[in-house]
Amino acid sequence: MQKRAHAEVTSSPASANEASLPIVVHSHLRWDFVWQRPQQILSRLAKHHRIAFVEEPIFHDEGTRIDVTEPSPDILRIVPRLRHGQFADTDAQCAEILPHLRNALREHAGPGIGFERVIHWFYSPGVAPAFLGKFDAAAVVYDCMDELSMFRYAPADLVQREATLLAASDVVFTGGWQLFTRKSALHGNVHFYGCGVDSDHYAKAQRAETRIPADVADLAHPLLGYFGVIDERLDYELIDELAAAFSSGSVVMIGPFAKVDPAMLPRRANLHWLGQRAYDELPAYVKAFDVCLMPFALNDATRNINPTKTLEYMAAGKPVVSTAVADVVRNFTPIVQVARSPAEFIDLAVQACVAPDAALIASGIERARAATWEAMVEAMRGHVLEAVASRRVAAAPQTLVA
Repeated sequence: MQKRAHAEVTSSPASANEASLPIVVHSHLRWDFVWQRPQQILSRLAKHHRIAFVEEPIFHDEGTRIDVTEPSPDILRIVPRLRHGQFADTDAQCAEILPHLRNALREHAGPGIGFERVIHWFYSPGVAPAFLGKFDAAAVVYDCMDELSMFRYAPADLVQREATLLAASDVVFTGGWQLFTRKSALHGNVHFYGCGVDSDHYAKAQRAETRIPADVADLAHPLLGYFGVIDERLDYELIDELAAAFSSGSVVMIGPFAKVDPAMLPRRANLHWLGQRAYDELPAYVKAFDVCLMPFALNDATRNINPTKTLEYMAAGKPVVSTAVADVVRNFTPIVQVARSPAEFIDLAVQACVAPDAALIASGIERARAATWEAMVEAMRGHVLEAVASRRVAAAPQTLVA
């Protein structure tokens, strides 16, 4: 398969106007869901670019409309609402949404900043065939944070839809090394940017003035904790075994449920499913943890993940125990203690509770301090602006020299 050449653009950098082009983003995640890679990256890009964050539709009993809010400066959250059952498939939904989306972008353009020419940014490959080519794109960006085709309930044609997006993309980012190796075989301009971390935010867990929330303050210790999405990527048998092994302590699971039935989750008196908590609250919860858990199942959905929470746990100054997720093994050992069986996971958790390794914790704190989202996003933005300049150069009329 032919790879896209990465044009040399050092002699023609992005112009001042190109450096502030608005960005239209299509995401399978909602802005008010767990605060993770898209929110971390885009909230920082908003310092330079006006962002339109377009979510997948919500279905209701009324006609089509677009809800627009501004959750933070220069970020528009756009939520399409469609009549339930009216549109048969993704492409039909996108065709219905498109004119309403264009109207919303015109109405909510910032002062002197329209959405006539945009950087077209995708997290969701599913909508790409319908939206590609419908905007005046200065560049197309695909930030691939997961192998979504391997997730539960993924559409059967998602691989083909992603192929369309890859063929149209000027630059591709991946959130994991495994993803990088896979996508590099399909595209010639792929860059691995894994986890960043808001180190100062999670370092609040180390501060004396940070108050542990009331719903965990009186739980028995040792207290083993997790925060993140509660979905098919977790090993629920392992979580149950942990709760049984630490019957005199507590296991706390924080996060929203997705694609799992809460009624089917393991239940024990010391196993606490707390639901979602706000991003601002997480350091206070982590302060209560004696050990931070990454109890991921080893399955198709986790084969390519590079969990953002790894560095967040490190910044909080806590020991971390994980199953043998490939990117965790490659990128974060020995700071993260990796178990290859449930029995070893329990043993490592016991050791971390009884005698936490101060040297590893200190190394984790330093690693987190060096992995800022700011530095990562600025580097990513550089690649995007190179792609913008490269596309402009490629589109310019060529002068023939006799």
